[in-house]
Parts: sequence; structure tokens; C-alpha cells
Amino acid sequence: MRIAVTGSSGRLGTATLERLRAGGHDVVGFDLAGPAGPGFARVDLADYGQTLDALLGVTARHDGVDALVHLAAIPVNGLVPDVTTFHANLTASFNTLFAALRAGVRTVVYASSITAMGFPFAEPPPYLPLDEEHTAANNTYGLVKVLEETMTGQLVRWHPELSMTALRFTNIVTPDGYDTFARAGDPEYRRDLLGSYVDVRDAATAVALALDAARPGLEVYAVAAADTGLSIPSADLARRWFPNVSVRRELGEFETLISIDRAHDRLGYRPEHDWRTEYARPRPDRPDRPDRPDRPDRPDRPDQAVPR
Repeated sequence: MRIAVTGSSGRLGTATLERLRAGGHDVVGFDLAGPAGPGFARVDLADYGQTLDALLGVTARHDGVDALVHLAAIPVNGLVPDVTTFHANLTASFNTLFAALRAGVRTVVYASSITAMGFPFAEPPPYLPLDEEHTAANNTYGLVKVLEETMTGQLVRWHPELSMTALRFTNIVTPDGYDTFARAGDPEYRRDLLGSYVDVRDAATAVALALDAARPGLEVYAVAAADTGLSIPSADLARRWFPNVSVRRELGEFETLISIDRAHDRLGYRPEHDWRTEYARPRPDRPDRPDRPDRPDRPDRPDQAVPR
């Protein structure tokens, strides 16, 4: 399958290109910067004409694509003014998704976010584990994600064969990004994420699985690791963070509070990477640290070893 990936030079974009190519797909990346060569074209998604033309074909790159993975965005509030985040991300997403429809691309997977589920959860979630049935936005990045899901829900009505899949990613962690998990014993660590995280390689696998499982209509999946990023049992975290919120079932000891059951059941998504293994993995560029962040009762407990 020939697949276009927007945001191909970003953290998730880079991992997704690698994962899809390893699966035998012909992949072309679209971004504002990237490696020169047959697998990349510079495309400004703020320009609808460029976006449509890039999906229809680019000389010496491709003559049409079978599927689109849309990952390009300003990745978080705070990098630019909030209104800029809103206008830039919504414009890029509309241009890309509408251009795909016009170009006859019938399989689309795109990055949504847990910012469409209530992040940073100053207002308690309605229940735990939190799943895809809950939608709430508390910043302009999240507002765009909610609007994207509304928009794609309408676009699939316009064409009976159109498949659009929204993947609500939590915080994505690269293999060299696990140092902060030294704070795993700190009960305030990752509270705004309901304790969640996902390894970038598992996130890329979720993209590949969603492409394989594409079917007409809109599907929404939360994507996280199977565990929380803390060494504190999940039931204890739920009681501490949200004492008045219903926990709908008995939790596994360190089970994620962002439910991935739907992705597991429908896509076959099974995260392969966890923070304990990755944190313990030796790296020559990493200074000595506590060797067991999963034991907060030690004298050198990680929540005391690093600044908060």
C-alpha cells in the first residue's frame, strides 16, 4: 500500500515511517522539513492547493496514494500563542482531510489526543478507567482535536466508503526520553495525564494496526501503555487524585487509567514497551541514577532525588 504521512519529521512521524516501511508499505512523508530523497516532499499544509496537489501526485515521488496518516500539528499549547495553535492546527487538518476526500483517498488515520478527553483533568473525569465515550477540551489544542473528530464524523457521511480513524494518543515517549520516570514514586507525577504515557514505537504500531483494520465510518481509539508511569498502585492513584470518581471495575496493580480496551479488542493493540524496562536500559549518555524507581520506599526514592 502507498501511504502518505504528514508530520513525517516529528517524533511520531519518524517512528511511523519506520514502522510502515518495515511492514512493506511504500511511504512518502510530507512536512516542512525532511531528508531529501524519494521518500519525502516538502508540503505546506496551510496551503490547500499544495496539500491537494501533493496527495494527487508529486513528480519523482508518487502518482497517488492509497491511504493517508495525518500527524502534522503544533504539538502542544505554549509554543506559540493559543490562537495560533488553534488556527494553524485546524487549518492544516481541514486542508489535509478534505483534500484526501477530494483526491479519492478512502483510508485515513490521524492523530487525536487525550486533550480531547479532558486533559489536564482539573475537572475530575466522570469515571475511571476513562474511555473514548468521554469528550472534553480545556485548551485550544484539545479544542481542535474535538473539532477534528466532529468534522471527520461528518465527512464519512459524505462518502459511504470513507474510513477515518482517530487515535487519541497520550504523552508519547521516545526511547531516550525515559529519564523523567525517576519521579515514578511522586504521586503528583503525570497526574495531568491520569498517569499515562505511550512509547513512540507502540504509538506507531497503533497507526499500522488502524490502517490494517480500516473500515467505512469513523472510529476513535485511545492509545496508551498498558500500565501507568508510576510505581504507586493504580487504585491508590485513583483514590488520591479523584476520591469522588467512580472506578467501574477492579484495577490491575499498575493498570492504565486511560482504557485501551477498545484498541485491544478491535485493533489487536498490545503495547510492547513499558517504562520500567526502558528506564533500566543502560545508555552511555545517561548519568548514574537510582536503579529501582519502582521502589519509592528506598532512602534514595526518586521523588526526592530530582527537582519537582
